[in-house]
Amino acid sequence: MKVLNQKGTLRGEIRVPGDKSISHRSIMFGSLAQGRTEVSGFLTSADCLATMDCFRRMGVHIEEDPADPTHLFIDGNGLRGLSPETDPVTLYSGNSGTTTRILSGILAAQRFTSVIGGDDSVNSRPMKRIMDPLSRMGAEIESIKGNNCAPLQIRGRQLKGIVYESPVASAQVKSAIMCAGLYADGPTTVIEPVRSRDHSERMLRAFGAVVEDQIDPQTGRNTVTVQPCRELHAHAVTVPGDISSAAYFIAAGLIVPGSEILIRGVGINPTRDGILRVAANMGADITILNRSNTEEPYADLLVKSSSLHGCEIGGAVIPSLIDELPVIAVMAAAAEGTTVIRDAAELRVKESDRIDAVVSNLQAMGVNVTAREDGMVIEGGSALQGAKIRTYNDHRIAMSFAVAALIAQGDTVLDEEGCVNISYPAFFGDLEKLIANRSSIDLQRSNKANKSRRMQLLT
Repeated sequence: MKVLNQKGTLRGEIRVPGDKSISHRSIMFGSLAQGRTEVSGFLTSADCLATMDCFRRMGVHIEEDPADPTHLFIDGNGLRGLSPETDPVTLYSGNSGTTTRILSGILAAQRFTSVIGGDDSVNSRPMKRIMDPLSRMGAEIESIKGNNCAPLQIRGRQLKGIVYESPVASAQVKSAIMCAGLYADGPTTVIEPVRSRDHSERMLRAFGAVVEDQIDPQTGRNTVTVQPCRELHAHAVTVPGDISSAAYFIAAGLIVPGSEILIRGVGINPTRDGILRVAANMGADITILNRSNTEEPYADLLVKSSSLHGCEIGGAVIPSLIDELPVIAVMAAAAEGTTVIRDAAELRVKESDRIDAVVSNLQAMGVNVTAREDGMVIEGGSALQGAKIRTYNDHRIAMSFAVAALIAQGDTVLDEEGCVNISYPAFFGDLEKLIANRSSIDLQRSNKANKSRRMQLLT
């Protein structure tokens, strides 16, 4: 349990931890490549460490820099070189749906049998969305409990290339099929209703795979094709700051009056920057500085408190901000007017049912908000009241309502704060630094004012 009652402006600069999606993939593709892959900026969160542990259990040597745990060296085993000590091998994915789903695509083509599952949350999330296409490719994959959820038993088989039209725009589903496609006997194509985040496409190309993608300008549908691959080759990976982690400080900087925050080195991949586009539509004052021109683009973000107004959020932008929607809902509660979030039914099958979690907690804080099957309607502009927040052991719910607490009257109590370790172990410490820096700036201003007054008295 954590009690929050910090009020006042936020000032200073921070650097958020590495991107979770890119960190997962750096371990996966580095482990499947020939040679030594060096990773800088790796996210040492529980989810990413679960991925690292899975590949270590399959014989991959991963070395952490003793002076900097975000700096890794991966001695890859090659696409066909994974070698667990036991067959079947049992792999634990913790709270990570990314690990469970994408790794299943890799395991489908191996020469051994695997059992992969995670905690209660992961083992309740839908896996039929990967089981169906992988089975069509020839994989032998079954839900051990017969409920289309993990744990999954996967017997490696020779795979065939397919064309799969996904009913959802999901980078995890797409990436699982693409990874299986590396081992297939012909091209593998995934068609999405709209484009999901493209970290796998970018990184696989960098490791030497042949990946083609295009968007239909008429329908917006995204088509990705991966060719069979003989080998991947080691490639240095620099992981930018995670925009999903930066989102909490973007929101805090915008809604807490008088605030100014500089967030360094944030990934601004166009398939992930939806929060910046929505914030702009809401009237946010965010300046993008020092843009990079790299494999995964990044920049510094200067965020200043702003008078926000409601807007409609839906359609093609949703996959680019699905993880940020809980904190966007907090922004909407602080904005003037009505915000409508739609086309986001995927929120119901995350670590928690995030629609119900956000709506019930905002209501507890006095916000007029209504749940819909695929989103919510938020009436902004009312003063927030401190409340007891149920996090559902969901890191994004905990951090979102820690932001809401900054503008709430009275105490806000999180029933569980340790879940932030899933993606951002240092979150509360970084938030307190901005608060402490504000206090330091206020003290410096007070000292300067007192010194000025003393000088006026002397003259």
